[in-house]
Amino acid sequence: MVEWTGKQFAYQQVADDLRRRIAGGEFAETGQLPSYGDLQKAYGVTVTVARAAINQLKADGLVVSHQGKGVFLTADAGHAAAQLADPAGTLTELREEVDKLRTEVGELRQRVATLEGN
Repeated sequence: MVEWTGKQFAYQQVADDLRRRIAGGEFAETGQLPSYGDLQKAYGVTVTVARAAINQLKADGLVVSHQGKGVFLTADAGHAAAQLADPAGTLTELREEVDKLRTEVGELRQRVATLEGN
């Protein structure tokens, strides 16, 4: 359940919680998120807040909606949600990749210098 902080809009807090739950695999079995009505009840919010939270997840590429059918996870939703839910982990991965590329560039510079006879 969401603990209302007042630091973010309610729809952002609901979207953050849903991202966390998606990353945790909670909806993987059915591939479907709860209805707007169920979200209203679960989070104690208005339908406007529930829609805004789902729209945020759509903008993130985590879900798609089908009129009259519901809201469904995209194929890569779990992985993408994990990255969004843990930006520090993503940042760590990027730093590791940059360090690896720096090392490779340094090695290439040495090889070029050797080939040029410097």
